[in-house]
Amino acid sequence: MSETDGNPVGTIVLIHGLWVTPRSWEGWRHHYEARGYRVVTPAWPGLDREVEDLRRDPAGIAGVGIREVTDHYETIIRGLGHQPVIMGHSFGGTIVQILLDRGLGRAGVAIDSAAVKGVLPLPLSTLRSTWPVLGNPANRNKAVQLTAEQFRYAVTNTLSEAESAAHYERYAVPGPARVLFQGAFANFNPRAASRIDFRNSRRAPLLFIAGGADHIVPPKVNKANRRLYRKSPAVTDYREFAGRSHFIVGQKGWEEVADYALDWAEEHATALS
Repeated sequence: MSETDGNPVGTIVLIHGLWVTPRSWEGWRHHYEARGYRVVTPAWPGLDREVEDLRRDPAGIAGVGIREVTDHYETIIRGLGHQPVIMGHSFGGTIVQILLDRGLGRAGVAIDSAAVKGVLPLPLSTLRSTWPVLGNPANRNKAVQLTAEQFRYAVTNTLSEAESAAHYERYAVPGPARVLFQGAFANFNPRAASRIDFRNSRRAPLLFIAGGADHIVPPKVNKANRRLYRKSPAVTDYREFAGRSHFIVGQKGWEEVADYALDWAEEHATALS
C-alpha cells in the first residue's frame, strides 16, 4: 500500500514495549489492516518467538539495550523503501522518538512512552512498578519477567484481577532489563542511548498519547517529555485518555485510541517518499 493508492499514510510500523511481544498489537494490526493499511509489527532482537517459547527459554533476550533495539528498527524501516508512520508503546514510544530524531518516519505516535534523557519527573508509582527489576543491580544484563501481581500493578492496574490474569497469560514475557536500567539512569549518562535533539526542526510530526491512570508512565511523564520539544517548530501534540492504564493498547476501548492515533497520523503525515 502506498500514497499513490489513495492511502495518506501507506505503511504503519508498530513497535512493542518491554515485557511483551508483537502479539500485544494483534488488535491494532487487524484494525488497521481492515482500514486498508499495510501493517508491520517486528519484534525486538531476541523476541521474535511465541510468548510461550520465550517464557520457557528466554535465551537471546538478556543484554539487549535501547541502541540495539533502535538500530534493529532503523534497519527494518530503511528496508521498506519508503517512510512509514511509526507508532510505539511504552519503551516502543522511546524508540519512536529516537527514530524520528534520526530522520525516519512521516509521522510518529508515542503511546505511554517511557522517558527519554532529559525527562525529570519520577513518580512514586513508576518507582514501585520498576523496582522489581531496578532494585537488584545484578539484573542489569538478565532477562526478567514480572510476576502476575507486579504486572497488574504496573501495566493493568485499572482491570479486574481476572482480566489482568488473562492478559498476563496472553502477553507477558521476560524482558531485557538493560533497557530499563538505561532508561532509568539516562540523566546521569552524557552519552545515554535515549538522548534526543529536541530542537530538531526537520523531524516528522510527533503525537504523545497518555493513559490517565497509568502507573508505570503517568501522564506527568509524557507531559514533561513533550515540553522538551517546545523549542522545535516541528509539530508535537499530546492527547490523554482518562482512566486508561499502561495497557491502553489492549484494554477495553483500545479501538478509540487506535482510531485517534491513525486519524492524527493521516492529518499530519509529512509528504515523504
